[in-house]
This record gives sequence, structure tokens and C-alpha cells, in this order.
Amino acid sequence: MRTFLFRKSFGAELLEKEQTFFTLWAPSSENVFLHIEGMQDQKMHSNGLGHFSLMVPCGAGARYRFCISGGLCVPDPASRSQPDGVLGASEVIDPEHYQWQCPEWQGRSWHEAVIYELHAGLLGGYGSICQQLDELAALGITVIELMPINSFGGTRNWGYDGVLPYAPAVSYGRPDELKHLIDAAHMRGIMVILDVVYNHFGPEGNFLPEYPDDFFDHDQHSTWGVGIHFSKPEVRDYFIENVIYWIMEYRFDGVRIDAASAISDHTWFEALQKRVQTTIEPGRHVHLILENENNDAGLLRNGFTAQWNDDGHNALHVLLTGEHEGYYKMFSKNPTQDLARVLAEGFVYQGQFNPYSGKRRGMPSGDLPATKFILFLQNHDQTGNRAFGERLLALANPKAVKAAYALLLLSPMIPMIFMGEEWGCITPFYFFCDFHGDLAEQIQEGRQKEFSQFSTFQNEEERKRIPDPNALSTFEASRPDRSLRDTDWGKEWLAVTHHLLELRKKWIIPYLHYVQSAGVKILGLGAICAHWYLRDKKLLTIFINISDENYKITEPHGVLFAIPDTREAGTLPAFSFVASMESRS
Repeated sequence: MRTFLFRKSFGAELLEKEQTFFTLWAPSSENVFLHIEGMQDQKMHSNGLGHFSLMVPCGAGARYRFCISGGLCVPDPASRSQPDGVLGASEVIDPEHYQWQCPEWQGRSWHEAVIYELHAGLLGGYGSICQQLDELAALGITVIELMPINSFGGTRNWGYDGVLPYAPAVSYGRPDELKHLIDAAHMRGIMVILDVVYNHFGPEGNFLPEYPDDFFDHDQHSTWGVGIHFSKPEVRDYFIENVIYWIMEYRFDGVRIDAASAISDHTWFEALQKRVQTTIEPGRHVHLILENENNDAGLLRNGFTAQWNDDGHNALHVLLTGEHEGYYKMFSKNPTQDLARVLAEGFVYQGQFNPYSGKRRGMPSGDLPATKFILFLQNHDQTGNRAFGERLLALANPKAVKAAYALLLLSPMIPMIFMGEEWGCITPFYFFCDFHGDLAEQIQEGRQKEFSQFSTFQNEEERKRIPDPNALSTFEASRPDRSLRDTDWGKEWLAVTHHLLELRKKWIIPYLHYVQSAGVKILGLGAICAHWYLRDKKLLTIFINISDENYKITEPHGVLFAIPDTREAGTLPAFSFVASMESRS
């Protein structure tokens, strides 16, 4: 057993059992006092450059706040723990209290990744997730990705309204319980990746504008409001250290950076990558993943592990559902061609004009290996951002979805499934939060206004049917219904998932060290044949038909998987899929 600790440049650092060093960057405040419950307030020392610090004889468990000019007492922006939420006092934590059971864990190579995205609150917190690890490992999952867990207003939230990025939300469990979850996953060979949000702060509990106004760049704005000043050394280090903190102290195997396109200072990404590389232990696998509207292939070339491939999802979604409003408009003109480009080159948008945003989007990506792209049919965004949170199986022909699911799990791209998808979950996943008063009303009104541009919601009465994000019932209705696992439907989907992941483990993963497109052919609307050269002179071929038409094909050798079971050789019937692996001479 062993302990792990990362010394931050910010906040409270326990140096000895009863000695804690406190630091705050507050350039907008003339003085700062440290308030520790049960002790007299103490004035912190200033270096004249906005940094305040103080050594205090107190230990783990001490509750504290920083009192800035004007008498406002605020939580620590680098707090490790907020026992009473984002509006309460921060807590001094001993990071070395937890004894790691699997300290030798080095992670896994990226080509082995099969990702399972989940929401910690909906699954019952860290302890409940631990109870599901054995079934996920047996299924073939090698990575669990947690939606953001940093502290937010209220007790339930997607996590993207967080305001204290170093403090795990108390409603999911204590810090040591989170460490136990990660430790338990590692003991089962499962990596754990954390979704982090660095492009904005939530509307409740964000006191940063009160004391380091320099934290924000008022010349840069995004969808989420005023920009963040990443060119400031303190701001840059605050977020870089947050990544290092999760990787080193909590032993996460990587992070997924939300809305990377909103981080305007691109030098930050390079600085982050270098810091991670020089900090982690030799031989350890750590993965830096992007969600990036810009389709910035340059970051993927220069060391970032992979990117969520929204283009792949969107093309498949249009083919499966026929939807064409909102951002699906970008893929409504020729979705089959778009899917073919995804399979051959990664991104659809590689610099061309985007009719949705009115700007050019992306850059060439055809030279990148397929493993640089994470493919998915569902995730929190594309499901939860729907007015009624419908899962894909509630929107499309299940036979077509099954063919697309086989493509997801057997293509050379890295697959990601959303909690419950493995058993054909049809429970909706809503947008939810836990705000009150005027803020709650604003969010509910904003949610209705967001959908007013869609044809279905032109009627005000129809918009009023959209679930209230702040209602507890909205959160509870989003819990995946595990009873469906035991039905014939659930058992069938679980069997398909297990079989496909067994095939992936045996026939795809061992050869993903080398991947190169060997061509894609469009057979008709929704029907494609794609080839990839893999390591050891392997040729992977996939036929997919998510239309109701039938096609003739040249029957491939070495068929690994095909649906439906009644398919005749040389045919590609409606809603079908065929995958084969051949050895080239």
C-alpha cells in the first residue's frame, strides 16, 4: 500500500499533522484575512503582487474561508473538499490518508480503450459505481469516463455548472470514496478518465470575479459568457495544476477537456501537455482527450490522445432518425457521404463552410490514425440536450440502431457507449440541475427559449411540456432503469454487446498499433463499404446498411460478424452489417 500527494500552488496544503499553509491569489483585494472556524481571524501576508499566504497551526478537518476586501468571505477556489456545498466553508484534507491498494497501476495503451461514459449521481455515487465494476469489466469495458464531479450549486447537476474544480462534489461521496472507486477500477484493469470544464464557471458559488478580476478576459466571450484569461500565469497554472492534481493525487488515467474550442489561448494546450509528460511516472499511460468544435487536428498530431468525433455521431444520427434541425443541419445534405468521410478521414468538416455557425470549421485530418477519434451513438450532450432526453432507440428503427452499434464496436475508431446503452436502455436522460429562486426560473425559461427555434416547439404550450431542469423528478426520471437488463430485450442487447466486445478484443485491438484507410465505397443511401489496413498485414472490411434497401456485394472472406443471421452470402439486406478480417500476402 502507498499514498499519493500533489502539492498545489494554490489553496490549503497540509505540511505536517497540525501545520497548514494557505495561499490565495486575490489581486483585486487590498487585504485578505483567513477565517478558520474556532480560531480568531488572521491577516494573510501579501507579496505586493496579489498573492496572499499564511502558515497556521491547524490540521485535517479544519473548516476555513478567505475574507477579502469588503467583508465577503469566500471558499477556497482550490479547495479539496466542500462538505456543505459551494456556499459553505472549505475543509483541509490530508491527501495521504487514503492507502492505495493498487499503487503500481500504470494504465493501459490507448488502442485498448472501450469507453463507458457515466454520471456519478445518477448511478448512486462512487460507492454504487464500485458495485457495477465487475459487470463492466466482464462486458469488455476498459475505461469509465466520469461526467464532471467538481463542486456545483445544489446537490444534482450534470457537472458543467461547477465552480470549484479541485473539490469533488460531496453529494457523490467523500474524497477517499472517489479514490477507492479509482483504485477498485484499476484492480479490475479499468482506466478512469475525468471530464473537466475549464471554459466557464457555473452561475452559483462563483466568487472569482470578486477578488481576481484578472482571471477573466473581457475581450473574449463564448457561448457560456465572458472568457477566461489563460494567458495570465496564475490562471494558466490554476488549470494545468488541476489536471496534474487529478492525475497524480487521485490517479485518474486522463482527462477529457470539455469545449476546448472556448479556450482561445492555444499555447495553454502545449504547456499542459509538456507539464503532464514531465510529471507522470516513467512508463505510465495518461491520456489527454478533447471535445473540440474546432476539429483542431493539429492538437491531435502534436500529442493529444484523441477527440470526441461529433461529426461521426451527427452523420449517423441523421441517417438513423432523419432529423435535420439545429446542428444536424450541417449533415442533412448528404449524410451517407459524410459518414463515408468519417470512416476514411476522421472528420467531416476539415475547413469547409459550416452552414450552422456561418464560419469555416476544422482542418485536414486524413493523415491521422482512426484511434485518434472517439466514436459514439449517444452521450450526455446529444441525448440530454434534447428537449425530452430521448435515447436513440426511442427515435430510430432498432434494427438500424443495432447495425450502427456493430459499426461502433468493431470499427478501428475508439468506441464509447453511454450508461445503459449496453442493455438497450430507453430511459430518457434529461438536462437537470438544482438551483432555486430567480436563477431556477431563468434556467427553466432559457431551456424553453432554446427550443423555440425548432418546428416542434413553435407552440408555447408544447414548450411548457419540457421538463423543469430543477425538479427532483427530472433527475430521478433520468436514472437508467436497470430492471430492463433482465427482460428479453435487455438480455438480447447485453449478449450483442458482450459478443461484439469479445470480437473487438480478439480481432481488432491487437492490430490497432497501425491503422490506415484502404478506401471507402458508397453503395447507396445509408450503405457503405469501408476497408482499413491494420498491423500484421490484416485487412478489416466493414459493410453497413442502415437503409431499408437491399444491395448486392462481393462476399468478403473471414467474416467475423454479420446481422441479420438470415443474410444470404453476397447480399447486404436492409438494416444489416458485415465485418470481416483477412490476411494480406
